[in-house]
Amino acid sequence: MLRRPKPTDSEADLLREQEKFLTSGAPSAANVVRRPDKRRGEAGGEEGEQNGENEGEQRDVVTIEDLPDQLPSLTPAPPKKSRFKANRVTFEAEDAEESLDKHDTHISAVLSRIVERDTTSAPISLPVFTGMAFPKVMHRSETSSQVPASSVGGKRSIFARHIAAQRLKEVTTPLHCAPEAAQTPGCREQNLPPETSMDTTQSETAHDFSGSRLVSGLGLQGHDGSVETMRIHKENQVKIQAMSQAEIVQEQKKLLSQLDPRLVEFVRSRKAQSVPSSASPSKQPRGESSEGNVPLDNVSRESDSSSAAVLSQNNQEVEMEEEEEDMSAPPVLTEEDLPVKPQKSWVNMNKLEPEKLEWMRDLPAPRRKGTKKAMQARFDFVGNLIPPTQDLPTHLGLHHHGEEPERAGYSLQELFLLSRSQVTRQRSLALSTLAHILSKARAGEYVSVLTGSVTSTLLDAGLLFLLRFALDDGVEGVMSAAVHALRALLVCAEDEECMDCTFSWFRGLASFPLLPSAQEEEEDVEDEGLPDILKETAKEKEEKKSDHDVASQDVVKGLLRMKLLPRLRYILEVVRPSPLVVQDVLEVLTRIARHSSSSATQVLDCPRLMETVMSEFLPTSWAAPSSPLPASVYGLPLASAMKLLRVLATSGRHACARLLNSLGARERLSCLLSAEPGELLLEPSKALRITTEAFRLWAVAAGYGQACKLYIDLYPSLAKMLQSVHRALNPLDPLWPLQVQRLLALLSLLTQVTHTAGCHQELQAGLVSSQGEECPPPPPVSWGHVIGLQASLVGHLKAFVKSLDDPAQKESSLAVIPSYLIYLQAYYHQLSKQSCFKPVETLQELELLTSEVLLPLLSHHAVQDLMKNLKSFSVVCNVQPSHPGPETTPSLPGLACPGWRDRPGLVAPGSPFPLLTGLGLLLETVTGIHKGLSCKFTGLLLSEPVIGYLQRCGQAAPTLSHTRVWLLRHEHHLLYLLLRLAHRLVPIEPEVAKHASLYHQVALVLLPWLLPGSEFLAHELLSTIIFSRDFLSEGHSGGPEAVELGELRLQEETHHHSSPSLQTVGSLLREACVQLPSIRGCFLTHLAHLEPTVLTSQDALLGRNPCINSHLLPELTGPTLPSDWPYLPLISLYERAGVTDGGGLAVEELPQGALQAVSHCLQWLLLLEVWREEALKVIPPVAKFARLSCVFLFSSDMFLERPVQKLTWGLFRLLTRQTRLDSLDLSVPPPGLASFQDLYSALLTQYEAVSFGDRLFGCWVLLPLQRKYNATMRLAVFGEHVGMLRSLGVSLDQLSVPIERFTSPPEDSLPLLRLYFRSLVTGTLKPRWCPVLYVVTLSHVNSFIFSQDAAAQEVEAARHSMLRKIHYLTDEVLRNHLLLFRLPQLHAELGFDMYDQLPPIRAKRLESVLRLQDSSDHRGD
Repeated sequence: MLRRPKPTDSEADLLREQEKFLTSGAPSAANVVRRPDKRRGEAGGEEGEQNGENEGEQRDVVTIEDLPDQLPSLTPAPPKKSRFKANRVTFEAEDAEESLDKHDTHISAVLSRIVERDTTSAPISLPVFTGMAFPKVMHRSETSSQVPASSVGGKRSIFARHIAAQRLKEVTTPLHCAPEAAQTPGCREQNLPPETSMDTTQSETAHDFSGSRLVSGLGLQGHDGSVETMRIHKENQVKIQAMSQAEIVQEQKKLLSQLDPRLVEFVRSRKAQSVPSSASPSKQPRGESSEGNVPLDNVSRESDSSSAAVLSQNNQEVEMEEEEEDMSAPPVLTEEDLPVKPQKSWVNMNKLEPEKLEWMRDLPAPRRKGTKKAMQARFDFVGNLIPPTQDLPTHLGLHHHGEEPERAGYSLQELFLLSRSQVTRQRSLALSTLAHILSKARAGEYVSVLTGSVTSTLLDAGLLFLLRFALDDGVEGVMSAAVHALRALLVCAEDEECMDCTFSWFRGLASFPLLPSAQEEEEDVEDEGLPDILKETAKEKEEKKSDHDVASQDVVKGLLRMKLLPRLRYILEVVRPSPLVVQDVLEVLTRIARHSSSSATQVLDCPRLMETVMSEFLPTSWAAPSSPLPASVYGLPLASAMKLLRVLATSGRHACARLLNSLGARERLSCLLSAEPGELLLEPSKALRITTEAFRLWAVAAGYGQACKLYIDLYPSLAKMLQSVHRALNPLDPLWPLQVQRLLALLSLLTQVTHTAGCHQELQAGLVSSQGEECPPPPPVSWGHVIGLQASLVGHLKAFVKSLDDPAQKESSLAVIPSYLIYLQAYYHQLSKQSCFKPVETLQELELLTSEVLLPLLSHHAVQDLMKNLKSFSVVCNVQPSHPGPETTPSLPGLACPGWRDRPGLVAPGSPFPLLTGLGLLLETVTGIHKGLSCKFTGLLLSEPVIGYLQRCGQAAPTLSHTRVWLLRHEHHLLYLLLRLAHRLVPIEPEVAKHASLYHQVALVLLPWLLPGSEFLAHELLSTIIFSRDFLSEGHSGGPEAVELGELRLQEETHHHSSPSLQTVGSLLREACVQLPSIRGCFLTHLAHLEPTVLTSQDALLGRNPCINSHLLPELTGPTLPSDWPYLPLISLYERAGVTDGGGLAVEELPQGALQAVSHCLQWLLLLEVWREEALKVIPPVAKFARLSCVFLFSSDMFLERPVQKLTWGLFRLLTRQTRLDSLDLSVPPPGLASFQDLYSALLTQYEAVSFGDRLFGCWVLLPLQRKYNATMRLAVFGEHVGMLRSLGVSLDQLSVPIERFTSPPEDSLPLLRLYFRSLVTGTLKPRWCPVLYVVTLSHVNSFIFSQDAAAQEVEAARHSMLRKIHYLTDEVLRNHLLLFRLPQLHAELGFDMYDQLPPIRAKRLESVLRLQDSSDHRGD
């Protein structure tokens, strides 16, 4: 057996082993097999070898001993194919054997065709005699003989340029052996026009070349190939001279059409290469390019497109400024320009190479003016946008070797590239710069100077993934920069500051989740037809999405999907970064907790994350820091950590209980609040901040009825704090703003504790009577624990009201008074529910409070000045802000608060909303207990600022978005409280009753504005003000009578006759006013599905804290009630109707009381349309028409009931008034429907089925057939539903729409005109069946057949055909109607006027048409 060779074997050993192998005859382990080349037609296998052997036997080949059959391949690439091989012309006379020999690539074929080259005609160039012993060697450093790079096409090496220069010299030097004829130009081509010259130009022919560029003469058998070439060239020139210019162009076009366009381009490129580089552009004729020929129109599409591209580029260059056009090419570097002069001793350094020294050249100066073109934004290292015209010094480090090196700064693309650098410093610098850019972008600093959103652009480019990868970087500097950039992306410091300022407002501790707006996702096709059990849930669909898809829809959810929380825990626990990074991480966690309750739960559930926060940044004991800015914050309490706990607690009572009980937040509160801020071993400002956050966290917990035992334990400390309130609020103290925030947080805590204590008695009684049923336990704090605070706080309030006269204390007083008012409202609201409530004493106390505090406060000039800012600081009244807002990203919603202190707004300094809201809350409670005090506050409602503000609100239309809803919610509270005060005063105060319609208007517009979480307010408005007859003052002050007089006047002006369609609206209004209580009950019944949310909202707004599950408001999906809520009973009844397989409506049995519900709904709509039209302007007219159409669709006979008929007639007349008809646009899809055509098709089907010729239903169907609307609906009537024409008996008197709206302008749809004509001729449409449409069709057909307008041949033929058929009609009446129709006439017997006889112009047209037919008949005979 053969052995394997070893590394130690010598050459003799290997030869010996080889002999053994050969003698053994064993098969080899590998065989060399020649693969056939399929592209050359070679066959594989044995057949190919046999063919090769047969060829070898028959052919005489040169054989060389030991020559291999195939040469080794030098390159692995396959042989190249010719681009023109497919287009090569072949001839039939070509010898097949010769063709085979030509294409044979075997080595034997090559050796058999070795032919010595004929050099008899080759030019011989004798060397130039010099004084040197040897010819001079070409040296690559010689620049004098080089050809410029621009003349040889692109960048070429120095050696290649030397070769090109040598070849150029050989071409331009006349050959010694060439005859003189070859050196003299003697052609007529230079006299030809440029468009006929295919290969040369005038200047080239005269100066550069004197022969054919394509035919070189090489390979010709003869003494001198150039002579033969010249002879051929002259023959061509003689033929061209004998041809005319037209013949030349024709032959040229013929050639270009036969040749391959690529071959033409090749010829032209060959000509362009032969142009001498020394030719000066100034010698070229004006209008010609340096490339020679002018492209013709019929060359090819490729050449046309390329020339168009060049033209577009030139046009762009023309738009540039003058200084950019005048910029010349930079001068070539010389030895004097070099910073280091080369020495002679340096090897190969005696010659300059300018191309290699270009990077050393000075940067070009930045442009002096701007351009019309958009330019790439560039930023410095702190995120400032650098203008293109700014010239910055290079030592700032903002210049680099990227695009536009003369411009300082980095673009976003370059920063992304730099963030993936291998150099740590570059990665850190890029991430820090991105962080600064994000911060400024979120603040809106780029909105006015940049096109597009910077934040959206970065997110689309993959910023999230870049930051997430950078967080995993092992270098702490890079990781810290990534954390800073992530914080800049997610967190807006001014948003957080605004939300902290509103925490002490009414329901300020509640907030909306910062979720992106819900996007409607298309259902998967796979789920269609499957039962609900087999369909994928939303969670399963979410899990199937990629990280990129999730992040593009929701940034926070995408980060959580990328395991951000474990990484942040690792950074805090293991890396232990600097204080700034710790602060950024805690703020990022706070923003994630604000996203939703599920995100807050994930933060709580992340292993060891909250434990690390509690142990490291909220310790129970710590040592005083050695410096104000310690190197590490580990082991010190941080306010941002306490704020994180507060936001987590807001997400739900269970999360709050986990923080208090499992994570030790209760002990932290006791530790921080049991001592004064100055005793906490912290810097004073930090001590105030963390105690403020501790009070806020405690207030949130007390809002659930939790941590109340702590109130009993810390009551002495709280009482001590209240005693030192005025001493702490010293305006001269630099920490005064922090002291104010701490006091507001304390008052918020006391307010929530008071609400919780007020529920103790009720829950105790419920627990006793529950008999084992589930009931929340009573809180440990009772009413006796909080009753002693009221006197102290009232004393504070009196002192603050008096201090309004002191300019130094005015600001602090106005800041804290609202919180005192909210506390007193909570106290008196809960007091009235207690068993210890003493009515007489309480009434006296309230009278004293009113006279000593509330009235002086309300009449104070400082408060009056604040009230003047109501309209300017309102969010509702100022829909379009005057300032450019910050950038908003759909996937990352924010509150748009940057710059809030510098512009008017709800939270800005000088805003009256917190004070008026607190005052309104207290007045609502006080007047509810002591109704006699209501009259004392009449001045508030009648004040000019409040009246003007309410009038402005009644005309406003605010939009919903995350940037507005959190402020709109607080403004809605004020509007609601003002309306509640008006509800108490309108029945008893005549002066207030004069503005009852204004208050009712505001209530109507406020109702569809109310947001999720305010359902109880909507219920209260519906129960009290909306349907109150006191606020519909028109109903009992001659309103119905005025409407009746207006109707009579309208009838006299329009000369309408009395008919069933003209029901008196005045009587209907009078009856509706009587039915207002029933109407209210009807709507409350149809809103019963909102009862659970109403109860939840009631618990939160009335302070039933133990029943509150979360201070996080419901997700913002829209208002509580839709804008078309007055149509709700009709819509709910329509939704009961289903669609059967046949396409008809399958109506279920209507519920009991459906007729009454429909009547009440129509009565309410009639009241609103007549007296509160402004409140319904948010509903488009097409939506009103569509909603009222439900009256005919949800039942087969409901519209036939007399009450429904009368009310619907009245609404139809209101909808068909002149102004309403002009605004009715049926091309816009009604909200909730795909298109109006679908609804109209259902109406037509229902009319045919159940109408019985009802006139009201007929008017409803006729309304969309007006000429200005889409012809599709008219085609549906005269095409698919033509049978309904027999029962559509609406007269012109009954139709309140002018007939001219149906007949003008003339119809231009030929298919519809043919249907009109067919319905008339066949008798489908008759005046006694359908008077309105009979007049309409007559008008359109008559206008069409006698029209003199020029039209297409098909239209003209249709006119002649109709006119001939009308002439030969046997029905004389119809023929006269069609021919003699003049104009629609409302009071005429038939509804239109007729000519006595055919006018001459029409008679002449009829005669010409008939004569034309007779002539064609004779021609046919």
